[in-house]
Amino acid sequence: MKNLKYLIITVFSLFSTLVNAQEEAEDKTSRIGFSGSVDAYFRSNFNAPNKGEFTQAPATSFANLPGFSLGMANIVATYEGEKVGFVADLVFGPRGEDAVFGSPLYAGGIAGSSQIVNQLYAYWNINNAVTLSMGNFNTYLGYEVISPTGNFNYSTSYMFSYGPFSHTGIKADFALSDKWSFMAAVMNPTDMTEFNLYGTYTLGAQLAYETEAGGTYLNFLYGDQDGKLNADDFPTFGTASLGSTFQVDLTMGYNVTEPLFLGFNGTYNTSGAGQFYNGTNIENGTGDGAGFYGAAGYLQVTTSDKFAIGARAEYFKVFNDGLEGVVGLSNGDGSVFAVTLSGNAKIANNLTLIPEIRLDSMSQDFFLNKDLGNSKSLASFVLAAVFSF
Repeated sequence: MKNLKYLIITVFSLFSTLVNAQEEAEDKTSRIGFSGSVDAYFRSNFNAPNKGEFTQAPATSFANLPGFSLGMANIVATYEGEKVGFVADLVFGPRGEDAVFGSPLYAGGIAGSSQIVNQLYAYWNINNAVTLSMGNFNTYLGYEVISPTGNFNYSTSYMFSYGPFSHTGIKADFALSDKWSFMAAVMNPTDMTEFNLYGTYTLGAQLAYETEAGGTYLNFLYGDQDGKLNADDFPTFGTASLGSTFQVDLTMGYNVTEPLFLGFNGTYNTSGAGQFYNGTNIENGTGDGAGFYGAAGYLQVTTSDKFAIGARAEYFKVFNDGLEGVVGLSNGDGSVFAVTLSGNAKIANNLTLIPEIRLDSMSQDFFLNKDLGNSKSLASFVLAAVFSF
């Protein structure tokens, strides 16, 4: 009987240990999450060629391939502990490759494993008010994001396309109150995701005010994005580098009423004159800085549980060769006004169809018409399918 007693106690102890281990495993498993999206689209021009070398598209990122085209597959794995966690965000496909264009440096310019990394960072909740994050994270600037699930319009704005996509560094988020927060960051040069090639760093900051109806975000970025010239590196004639880049960005969006949403994004980006190698010496650049600025308004109306319609109107201008060749530039300056009308039709909880009509009007002859003549405008149509899980 004594041995039986010990056996029963041992069995119950082992059972208790197994139950506790299973509960701990289930608790850890419950903190692991998977989400993502898949998207594809059809695109066609109304007043410009749609095939061959003369194919036309807005000079913005994504949704710029002709005919039936692929977006990206996005897979996001997360772990949310009480104090620590991580985000591993992977992308595949044309949209994903465009989003992580600064990633394949480790492979010597040839696409490597890092080219699928959209975000990869770990975080530590020091307390209820302070969180530290380190790694690669999508930019905090601007209204729009890389994933099509986070945007109402499928095609993207000029400000988003030529602002930062992502940063690698360390950031600290501070909860100042129930509505106010502040973020400060030290990062590699913009979109240099794998490592720091130039040895310079960029500072970032964000002041945010959030309510149940929406939020306002004031963003700053400052730093040298392409390093300093060094005669010991034997630069070739004409080698140049920009001065430090400064960008200020204001983003806001609010549900004015239950069906009506209004948003706004304004940005200003400028870089110093920098340096220039004349074949003998390194000279400091002269003249005004180069850059761009713009503003966009967003209006969205939800008509039912299954459908919403929205418009984006954007003015974007570059100056002093800030983005030469991308907004119809030939003399260093140019501007564009673009209007996009989009619908969001929910076929199911996970699938949204986005029909879209877009008109881009340049200050110069940037596009070609169907007769291959110069044109300042482009009218196009997109139908996208976005599945999220």
